[in-house]
Amino acid sequence: MLSDYASKQRAWCKNAAHRAIVKEDRIEAVLGSLLCLEIPLQSAAVFATLDHAFPAGPSPRTSTRMLSSLAKIRALDMIFLALSWHYIRRHELNSYHYNTAIDACANAGMWTKALQLLCEMLRT
Repeated sequence: MLSDYASKQRAWCKNAAHRAIVKEDRIEAVLGSLLCLEIPLQSAAVFATLDHAFPAGPSPRTSTRMLSSLAKIRALDMIFLALSWHYIRRHELNSYHYNTAIDACANAGMWTKALQLLCEMLRT
């Protein structure tokens, strides 16, 4: 039996290319690429996908949309890797990005991780 995340991942992979073409939406295409990566996730694969999609870095609004979409399907590992990618590549991280991740952690019952993100947000 597939986990909730795996079934959602499979659905995204199946329809992401079509949605991206119809909407001409870059976020949909990136999410489709990210969610088609093998599990367990490798940070190098996630970083390479994001580097390819956003060579100059995403706008803050694009980052927020991407993180919100990942939060909707509870792709917490992907959210943490996306935040790490932003930090390592020195792309802007703002309170919206952290709040999206904190909310996703809280909804998943990961209160300690939510508190860690809050502390990290206050430090940066």
